[in-house]
Amino acid sequence: MKTHPCDLQEHLSTILDSVADGVFTVDGDMRITWFNQAAERITGFTREEALGQRCCEIFRSSICFSECPVQKAMDSGNNVETREIDILDRHNREIPISVSASVLRNSKGEPVGGVETFRDLSRIHALQREVTEKHRFQDMVSRNPAMRKLFDVLPDIAASQATVLLQGDSGTGKELFALALHNLSPRSKNPLVILNCGALPEQLLEAEIFGARKGAYTGATEDRPGRLQQAEGGTLFLDEIGDLPLPLQVKLLRVLENREYQPLGARKPRKANVRFVAATHQNLESMVEQKLFRQDLYFRLNVVPLRIPSLRERVEDIPLLLDLALDRFNAIYGKKLRGFTPETMSLLLDHTYPGNVRELLNLVERAVILCRTDTIDPSHLPGNFFPHTAPRDVQKRHHVPSEQQLRKILAACNGNHTAAAKQLGINRTTLWRWLNRLSATP
Repeated sequence: MKTHPCDLQEHLSTILDSVADGVFTVDGDMRITWFNQAAERITGFTREEALGQRCCEIFRSSICFSECPVQKAMDSGNNVETREIDILDRHNREIPISVSASVLRNSKGEPVGGVETFRDLSRIHALQREVTEKHRFQDMVSRNPAMRKLFDVLPDIAASQATVLLQGDSGTGKELFALALHNLSPRSKNPLVILNCGALPEQLLEAEIFGARKGAYTGATEDRPGRLQQAEGGTLFLDEIGDLPLPLQVKLLRVLENREYQPLGARKPRKANVRFVAATHQNLESMVEQKLFRQDLYFRLNVVPLRIPSLRERVEDIPLLLDLALDRFNAIYGKKLRGFTPETMSLLLDHTYPGNVRELLNLVERAVILCRTDTIDPSHLPGNFFPHTAPRDVQKRHHVPSEQQLRKILAACNGNHTAAAKQLGINRTTLWRWLNRLSATP
């Protein structure tokens, strides 16, 4: 017994209205010919309002007139794979969606329009933000246990007046820790003043720290307040304290001991109501043994020592930092890049980051500037990022990540296979197959 066409159409309508993803079809003029219930829910437009309208009038995306997925599928005759875009709903709210598009053909195989499926990503993005916020502390993020311990004790340290010595490799974020200590302290309403002790020659550095009176040296044509005076009531952050010349170490020690200092050319000392935070990437204990740093000053600075882990010690933070860096530079450069290809993410996770977080930020900024698509691929990384393989060759190569790379990605995702598969741009079955294949390899 043959089924009546009306029954078939009603059955098809029931099926399409039952799926969670939005589905719509267009004719050759890009006018909407079908609009399911999920499409109504996501866009806020009813089926009656959408039918007959050009899809650009309903979806109002920035790519509607340049890279419309349905138009690209119809022009090329090929499917357009899943990509993320933003649309405006009926109430002009920005909705992130993932879209896929195909050519719509009749029973004879002739193209008669296009079909697009799309999924609302708002909940996923909200969960991602929630995860990020969960691991955020002041202007820093981390899920690393050692970093979380530092975050835990920082409010107590900030509430004290104790001098803090921040130790860690260059680029680990010591200045961010100094900023957090100041912002969490009772001195937060007063200035945080920063000075890099290795940036100036000794004579200028002395005037920069302690200040100078008019005529104290050639060129001193007026009174010049030093950083100590500028930080009055607040915090003075002395970065790269290991570069401070020995004669100035003596003068700084006096400030720490007596809370007094004397500007160059001044007749009387001044009181210093300042909280000190110092930082260095050098081993001060070793410098003390070599007579390059005063032991008494080291003891005065080392009241509360905090060691900040290098990025290679906290690989689980790399995806978090990459996402934050991408958001930051998208905003700065007015772009809407969606993320990194699986191969790029694998390379970034496998990198040792001798420059730590600063290097990671520089890599992402460069990639955002150079990227002309919506996804960062290996060609956007520096040439010296590939020690044995030219970038062009890397782009052509598509292989299963090594066991070490997979383990790093799993560690970064706290063992969550679904999150790891998403990070790699594959499904869970493929990830399971890769892991089984690697574990079976002798």
